[in-house]
Amino acid sequence: MGARKHLRAEERKEARKTQYMAALNDIPTSPRKMRLVADMIRGKNVEVALYALQFSPKEASKGLYKLLRSAIANWEAKNAGERVDYNTLYVKEVFVDGGAMLKRVLPAPQGRAHRIRKRSNHVTLLLDTRKAAE
Repeated sequence: MGARKHLRAEERKEARKTQYMAALNDIPTSPRKMRLVADMIRGKNVEVALYALQFSPKEASKGLYKLLRSAIANWEAKNAGERVDYNTLYVKEVFVDGGAMLKRVLPAPQGRAHRIRKRSNHVTLLLDTRKAAE
């Protein structure tokens, strides 16, 4: 490995020490609907994001709320049970990828059939502290 590549890898490794992640796989919601909810909380403080998800009428917000709580618990576990400082902890990244797709057939008139695609998704959420970002 070259020197620049090695230095860059070390920088990334140091940056990941302040990031805390949680992932949720195979949620039976379409990725498009989940991305609408994920866009609401991206870049927000943890407290604001929790309130936004808790009071959102969308069905996808329930799964994302649990995922955010899990990421906060991961932060607490890594920091030996410290209390969460909601002023510095924020949602750095949320990305939604398409998951497995169930393919079904719906009978249609005149001997035809329409394909039904029941989509699922994978969500990954990264938390970071503001002090490390600035």
